[in-house]
Amino acid sequence: MNARPLRVLIVDDTRLARQELRTLLADLPDIELLGEADDVPAAQAAIARLRPDLVLLDIQMPSGTGFDVIDGLDSAPLVVFTTAYDQYAVRAFEANALDYLVKPVDALRLAAALQRARARLPEAPWLGAAPRGLLGADDQVFLREGERCWFVALREISRIVVDGNYARVWFRNECALLARSLSALEARLDPALFFRANRNTLVNLRAVKAIDLAVNDGFELELKDGSRIEVSRRQSRELRERLAL
Repeated sequence: MNARPLRVLIVDDTRLARQELRTLLADLPDIELLGEADDVPAAQAAIARLRPDLVLLDIQMPSGTGFDVIDGLDSAPLVVFTTAYDQYAVRAFEANALDYLVKPVDALRLAAALQRARARLPEAPWLGAAPRGLLGADDQVFLREGERCWFVALREISRIVVDGNYARVWFRNECALLARSLSALEARLDPALFFRANRNTLVNLRAVKAIDLAVNDGFELELKDGSRIEVSRRQSRELRERLAL
């Protein structure tokens, strides 16, 4: 039984660059080209609508950057950056992009990048086991903090904490701000993975190392990163029922 095609979206503001990528993709097996976009808003809409496995994403566009395209998406697809400017390479790899291809794109480098994408396909967005409409452990989000940025799988996040009108996300001994409220995030996250410990904190249950009793029949969670989270009295009852404590 053959594997299903790798579903690819091209994002580039230059018509000739898009044509070049189309030509290269046409020579590769098991590739389904979903479409193209030429600016940031069109790319965001296409990703949300088509839900590609992989985006070939230009970095520098008149309407913004490739980082702007994926910033604000509920879930980020796998990304291979394509650009004429190699000064963005460090930032792209710091973000944990799948690959970074300098134009004109080399056919062999592109084929190798797509092969790596195919190897990670079970981890790609929208293919997890979470209920439909919810984000599961293998979905990834795009996070920014100043000039730094990351692609982060939800399973890597230990906790999400209210920070003003935003949410601060803790992962891999790092933290970054996400421009969404905690309530908005909670509505999209699989409740089997993330638990509302208190008014200000969502906790990844897979990141819990120990559960200790606290005052008034409450609990305190010790996470694998060493942090401790107080579970409110009301949420302690729910946690007890969920974990049959």
